[in-house]
Amino acid sequence: METSPELNERQKKHLRGLGHALHPLVNLGKLGLSDSVIAELDRALTDHELVKVRVQAADRESRDEAFASLAARTRSVLVTRIGHVGLYFRPKPRASKIVLPA
Repeated sequence: METSPELNERQKKHLRGLGHALHPLVNLGKLGLSDSVIAELDRALTDHELVKVRVQAADRESRDEAFASLAARTRSVLVTRIGHVGLYFRPKPRASKIVLPA
């Protein structure tokens, strides 16, 4: 099983810059986290490596739990989150399109 990559602050800053223009590809509705949402985020990360996710939970604590669970279950890194939107990164094992600074 793969583990999520460790990112330093310089790498996170670079990814935040790349993710700024992205629109959320995955929406987590009020019904909560389901296997289909995990599968959709997993597919999006495989295709794009850097993906925004919108979580529609009512309170901050529920959103925090959802963001953490998404990262753990997809073996990705939550680069940043602002309000209801989180930015996730998972590099492709081979031929990654995103080159991270050292």
